[in-house]
Amino acid sequence: MSSQLLSTRQRLIQAALELFSAHGVSATTTRQIAEKAEVNEVTLFRNFGNKHGLLLAVLEESTAFKNLGESLVRRATPPGNVYQALKDYASDSLHALERVPEFVRSVVGEADQFPAENRRALGRGVTEANRYVARYLATVIQQGHLNTYLPAEKLASLLNGMILGYAVIEFTSEFHELWEDRDDFLENLVELFLHGAMSSSAESATNCLQGGFNTTEVADLPASLVNEILQQARKLGIRDYALAYVLFGAGLSATEIISLERSHQIYDTQGHFLQITIPGFVRQVPLNQWILGKRYGSFTNNPLIKWLKSRKDTQTAMFLNETGKPLSESELETRWQVWSEGLLTPQGQTPAIAQAQQTWRVEMLMRGIALENLSIFTACDRTQLQPYARRAKEKAALEQATRLDHKPG
Repeated sequence: MSSQLLSTRQRLIQAALELFSAHGVSATTTRQIAEKAEVNEVTLFRNFGNKHGLLLAVLEESTAFKNLGESLVRRATPPGNVYQALKDYASDSLHALERVPEFVRSVVGEADQFPAENRRALGRGVTEANRYVARYLATVIQQGHLNTYLPAEKLASLLNGMILGYAVIEFTSEFHELWEDRDDFLENLVELFLHGAMSSSAESATNCLQGGFNTTEVADLPASLVNEILQQARKLGIRDYALAYVLFGAGLSATEIISLERSHQIYDTQGHFLQITIPGFVRQVPLNQWILGKRYGSFTNNPLIKWLKSRKDTQTAMFLNETGKPLSESELETRWQVWSEGLLTPQGQTPAIAQAQQTWRVEMLMRGIALENLSIFTACDRTQLQPYARRAKEKAALEQATRLDHKPG
């Protein structure tokens, strides 16, 4: 095929897509398409046979959703924020459909009038979009960043089906009271997807494990080492002491700690709680005054309360850096490295910040909290918490064996 013929073909496909998008398939004539492409009608018939042949080419050769899928796949290596990746994909898909609203209306309302080959092409287009999403989901599932009981292909079909369903409702009706706005739909879609069809084990609202540990490798820290880290932090000032106290006293991830605001603490003489607010998900976590057998203040007077009372600024963030700006996750990691410098775990390794969270979870189970209640505090399901339960039982058995050894024969 010569370059001139290729150019003519592309002009006809582009003209058809623009007119289908503006007026729908039925309302668009072959003469209008030919005029817009600046060719005669005979050329259109020679290349595509008729309008439905041209529609078939539009369906088969459009690369918009292929490009969206390829972009999503590229975000899987290295893995980024799964929540944000899925939300961006859904948002970009809706924007792509929004650019061709009449085309969407025609495809939905007139599909039964299309030849079988056109309907099959439409199905192949949806299948291709599913394939790219499935590749992304399969990659992040394999890397351990998602847990799911459905295969990636079915998850992809569910996601694209919900996106297309929203677009159809938005473009074909005047009923817009299901959601406050599009962003409300997108947030709820991804939250439902992550908490229903799958669960994220390493991202944002469902951040069950941090710092590269997986659920088969619970590595809690001994009481003596925890106390030493807390004392090192205390020497560096009230802010560092408060940070370390929250890490070991509430079992939060670094991501959750930097998201805390001053208004997120609740305390009285009966208890001290922190509210964890992630888009689409809110929970409360107890802040324990007792950490591995040592008491750090009281419910109404502990390192965190002292730090907040010492503040003279108007920043809403709970933790600030040296310049008075909200603390970042990398800055929190740096503070941890300073507190733990020169210290080693029983395995001979430098303590990792994720081990503070693991230590808290094991300690809570050791102190008798039910697995179901720990699930509420951590936003992890029971399956994800099973390794912590096994570790707590192992520690309890070791303690029992030690006590037996101290009894007289």
